[in-house]
Amino acid sequence: MKSNPWLRASFSALTLSVEASSVIALRMMKLVAGGKAAEREARRMVNEKIKANLNLGVKAMTGKLGSTPQSVIEKTSKHYNRKVRANKRRLSSGQ
Repeated sequence: MKSNPWLRASFSALTLSVEASSVIALRMMKLVAGGKAAEREARRMVNEKIKANLNLGVKAMTGKLGSTPQSVIEKTSKHYNRKVRANKRRLSSGQ
């Protein structure tokens, strides 16, 4: 995979999509349950998405995503994957 940057980038995007799907399912279960916990989760979700997107924009404007399309895909996927994994751990533990 090291010799093919497009394969690496595709794998990064695929990994992100699989992880994100599981977080969506966990979040939906929490939201469907309703109550204060669901309200907190909805607010948290929106705030996290805004912050993650703004941070990615800063990285893009400062050149921290690299100079090739493959690098941008990989670093963008890595940026979001950190957030997704943290949410998966938190939601799986029932917090």
